[in-house]
Amino acid sequence: MKRMAPDGMFDELKRIDDFIHRSSLDLQLLELMRLRVAQLNDCAFCVQMHTKELIKIGESEKRVTFLSSWCETVLFTEKERATLKFAESLTNLSEKSINKANINLLSDYFTIDEIWYLTLAICQINTWTRVMKVFPLLVE
Repeated sequence: MKRMAPDGMFDELKRIDDFIHRSSLDLQLLELMRLRVAQLNDCAFCVQMHTKELIKIGESEKRVTFLSSWCETVLFTEKERATLKFAESLTNLSEKSINKANINLLSDYFTIDEIWYLTLAICQINTWTRVMKVFPLLVE
């Protein structure tokens, strides 16, 4: 069953990425979140890509290394910790994972619009990691 993705699918996903990048969200924060979600979803392709991107934009190798255990270290700011916690909750979605406490914590650091953009960015990286897990199976 060898078949590429439908025409335009990757272009449309990229358009959503571009929309997110036009927001006021910090690129380094977005890339930290993307790498963490890629780790949670065991997407080797995305882990490699976002690791390279973080290093390219000046993130320290130490923080990249310790990202998988961010809650056990003091290397991340409170804003980053709130973002990573929200990303993990939205990635490992369950009935109780997203609650008002998550949103209240985010509202200490983000505007309502930024929380919407952050939510979309988390959904988008989850989409990419899932697509990148299926894509090789369809084109082999």
